Amino acid sequence: MNRAPILLAAAMCAAFAGTAQAAPDADALIRAAFDNWRAKSSETEVTMTVHRPDWERSLKMKAWTKGDDDALVRFVAPAKDAGNATLKQKNETWVFNPKLNQIIKLPGSMLAQSWMGSDFSYNDLSKADDLLTLYTHKLLSSAKDGTHTVYTIEADPKPGAPVVWGKLTAKVRDDGVMMAETYFDQDMKPVRAMTTDKVNRIGGREYPAVMTMRPVGEPGKWTRIETTSGSFDVTVPSYTFTLSNLQNPRD
Repeated sequence: MNRAPILLAAAMCAAFAGTAQAAPDADALIRAAFDNWRAKSSETEVTMTVHRPDWERSLKMKAWTKGDDDALVRFVAPAKDAGNATLKQKNETWVFNPKLNQIIKLPGSMLAQSWMGSDFSYNDLSKADDLLTLYTHKLLSSAKDGTHTVYTIEADPKPGAPVVWGKLTAKVRDDGVMMAETYFDQDMKPVRAMTTDKVNRIGGREYPAVMTMRPVGEPGKWTRIETTSGSFDVTVPSYTFTLSNLQNPRD
């Protein structure tokens, strides 16, 4: 009996099994991207540039996160925007306007809206974990990018999930760096796209240092976020994520 075909078939089966076993889990990839972005806690300084065909403006902010639930973002420049802040606690979000000296609680329907006239939403800038908790994830493909592998993942809303997007696609590098996201409306048409334009080593990790959000079909319109410094897995005081600190900052 010729054993070569049998041995070849066995080898192919073993190779296939090895490949299948090595394929990463889509949920784990998305989790890794959020862990890279937020860690157990984080403190970052960010510059946001809003560009339009006939004007451009830049704002600076500081941001703090803790776990998956808490985030605070406060604008520090320019002077006319300094003090504006957003606080996220679990599923609740508040904004503080220093000119009115007023805290406003945002309804869930507003969290996908523009933040400070940018192309990022309240959810984006407060690093909300909706992509983790309200969507199911499926690995679509992988591709080499230099020494790294980048995985493309489709995220579909869970039944009854209170989400705006019909679906999302995300590209996550094998070291947990989020490289791109595309957002689709309920008709499955792309509405906006985020790309990571530069990866730097920040706070001891490879990090998406420059990220740009562009509305689809609107050339010359974009918002870029550049993380200029960051510390991760740091001690953040418990008072940071309180309404009192939102209005009267102690940081």
